[in-house]
Amino acid sequence: MNKTDLIAKVATVVGTQKQAKEAVECVLDAITEALAGKDTVQIAGFGSFKVGQRKARTGRNPQSGAAIEIPARNVPRFLPGKALKDAVN
Repeated sequence: MNKTDLIAKVATVVGTQKQAKEAVECVLDAITEALAGKDTVQIAGFGSFKVGQRKARTGRNPQSGAAIEIPARNVPRFLPGKALKDAVN
């Protein structure tokens, strides 16, 4: 399922494609803004989105084999909730 499929699924509940697109965009924007502010987003029964840190490390250039430094960075993480895990299994 991609974003267009999700909008179509939401449209069956809310009525119009335009309203569904606005609703999906609003939810995704809210999650993005919260993660950008390093907040955690918890959705009961679904899971939680949080920001994790990746440490700086040394990597290799695949063409030359030279060592390169890869800087530390923040990455989004998703931890599924119990209800979601049970639904999948």
